[in-house]
Amino acid sequence: MIAIINGPNLNLLGKRQPEIYGSESFETFLRSLRKRFPETPIEYFQSNSEGEIIDYIHKLGYDSPDCKGIVINPAAYTHYSIGIADAIAAIQIPVVEVHISNIMGREEFRHTSVTAPYCKGLLAGFGLEGYALAITFLLGK
Repeated sequence: MIAIINGPNLNLLGKRQPEIYGSESFETFLRSLRKRFPETPIEYFQSNSEGEIIDYIHKLGYDSPDCKGIVINPAAYTHYSIGIADAIAAIQIPVVEVHISNIMGREEFRHTSVTAPYCKGLLAGFGLEGYALAITFLLGK
């Protein structure tokens, strides 16, 4: 199983700033993603709450032995959540950070990720396809 975690405001994909994030909802994309990886169960979690994201990372890291990897888009928490960074550092499961937009081409405050140093890799600017690339990496394909 691969887990995808999306942070704040990503529940608004397809509605919010389509010029940056596209016009497809994550639920629609997730259906196509599951078809692309039929042999791998993909679990999805989205929250606007930092504590819920931390709790979910802990659950995956300590209570889900079938979890082979995590794809996380911490969204705004990328830039300041030491709690999420510490949760990623506390688990043995590999984590790949994904951003739909190129965070380096946006506002200066978005150029820093406090979570990326604890991840196996970082993908930014590939749109929703970044999630598929992260899954491919985690599966070793």
